Amino acid sequence: MGELANCPNCGALFVKGLRNVCDQCYKEEEAAFEKVYSYIRKKENRRATLSEVAEATGVEERLIMKFVKERRLHTTQFPNLTYDCERCGNPIQEGKICGSCRAELQRDLAREDAAESKKEQQEKDKSPTYFNVDQKFRRH
Repeated sequence: MGELANCPNCGALFVKGLRNVCDQCYKEEEAAFEKVYSYIRKKENRRATLSEVAEATGVEERLIMKFVKERRLHTTQFPNLTYDCERCGNPIQEGKICGSCRAELQRDLAREDAAESKKEQQEKDKSPTYFNVDQKFRRH
C-alpha cells in the first residue's frame, strides 16, 4: 500500500505509489512529454538543444531533463539533448556525472583505499608479537 505524501510540484496530498507526483501533475507532465516528443520527433528538430526544445514547446528545461534522465527520451536519437554534470557542469547524456568526473572519483577512491591499506599494515606491523618458547630441551 502507498503512503500519503505532498506532491513536490503543487503540494497537493496524494497516495504515493507508482508515481512521485499527484494525478493532476502526472497528467500535466504527460501532456508536456507529448508536446516535447512530437516536436523533436520531426526530422528538422532532432538536433535541437535542450534550451531550443524548451523555448519552442514552452516546457521547462528541468522537466525535459527529467524525461532524459528517466530515459523516456533517448539521447541516441536526439544527440543534442544533454544536461549538466552534477559535479563540473559539462554536458552529459546519461547518469549524474560525466566520464572524466567519474574517473577522477575512482582514482580518489583507489588512492584512499591504498592509504587505508597502508595504514592498516603499519598498525599491524607495530603490534607486538609474542612468542611462546618451551624451555625444556631434551637430548636424546
